[in-house]
Amino acid sequence: MRKADIRKEALIRQIVEKRGDHEGLVHIFSAMEACTSYKPWHDKTTGRTFLKPDSGKCLHYYFYFIDKDLGLCYLRVPTWAPFRLQFYFNGHNALAAALRKRKIDFGMLDNAFAMIGNWQLAQTLADQFNIERLHRALDRFARTFCPAITKFAGGYHWSLMQAEYATDIVFKRQQDLTPIYDALVRTAVHAVKAEHVFTFLGRKLTGQYKGECGNDLDTRVQGTRIKHYMGKVAIKMYDKHSLILRIETTVNDPTFFKHHRKVEHRDGRVELKMAPLKKSIYSLPTLVELAWAANRRYLEFISTIDDPSSALKDLEKICRPACDGERSIRLISAALKIGTCAKRLKKKDIKGR
Repeated sequence: MRKADIRKEALIRQIVEKRGDHEGLVHIFSAMEACTSYKPWHDKTTGRTFLKPDSGKCLHYYFYFIDKDLGLCYLRVPTWAPFRLQFYFNGHNALAAALRKRKIDFGMLDNAFAMIGNWQLAQTLADQFNIERLHRALDRFARTFCPAITKFAGGYHWSLMQAEYATDIVFKRQQDLTPIYDALVRTAVHAVKAEHVFTFLGRKLTGQYKGECGNDLDTRVQGTRIKHYMGKVAIKMYDKHSLILRIETTVNDPTFFKHHRKVEHRDGRVELKMAPLKKSIYSLPTLVELAWAANRRYLEFISTIDDPSSALKDLEKICRPACDGERSIRLISAALKIGTCAKRLKKKDIKGR
């Protein structure tokens, strides 16, 4: 098997199933990948010698581990300076760890909760995610898996690279979600226009926008997924095992969103104005609010789409064969004949008058 065909997540899932979900290191992968670096540079005009930013390829290590508070995570560590680290964790795993501490029963399907003993408390725990505690954990992971940073007094500035915020609607039975979901996807791909996507994401469509915006319907083995995208931000809708309807806002550039915040100018002035969201991890609470608002607006939109499931059940019922004495007839044919007779009677009645 070629390295390009290896999916790290699938292998890690197999390892966790064997070792269990106890705290500690799970596995280490290595890969030759692109990285940022520096090269010595001498400026002949000024006579200065300094390090100039550069790019290249170096060996990277992926440390997969289970943290007691964040669950399964990984830290990507390059072997060249400036050792730009990338950290990933799933908020669903962090919530699962919090529920275990409080001995609250729950059941998961992949990265989604199909059952929780106390939904209200679970939502409260998710809303109370502590950024300062996350910051301390990130610094601890960096010291553990990249000891070279102890040589740099400045430490790390942690910024947001990608974030996803999901809103899950859990159904009790698959037969309840399946017909609704199929209708929602097929309708949304035609009904959602560019102006709707802008509205979902809290923006207004203007002629000055030059980026990409549209819909993308993808049918895979796991199911059907629809994505409404605007530049580096998108809203997705898909189902998990036909039991969970997920609305998810994906952000690849946090500065896409704007909000009211203090802006410090170079001359020292400070003013409160509408400005792009900062990429700092301390912007996460604000980003959560903005993403939740986008999910809510999308939910409000799809809630106006008619649900054909009851009509389909009625149609299925009248299509079943019925017995009329010795012969079998379809009720839909009988219904059509009755409707025709009714129309004729109505015409005769009009003529008689």
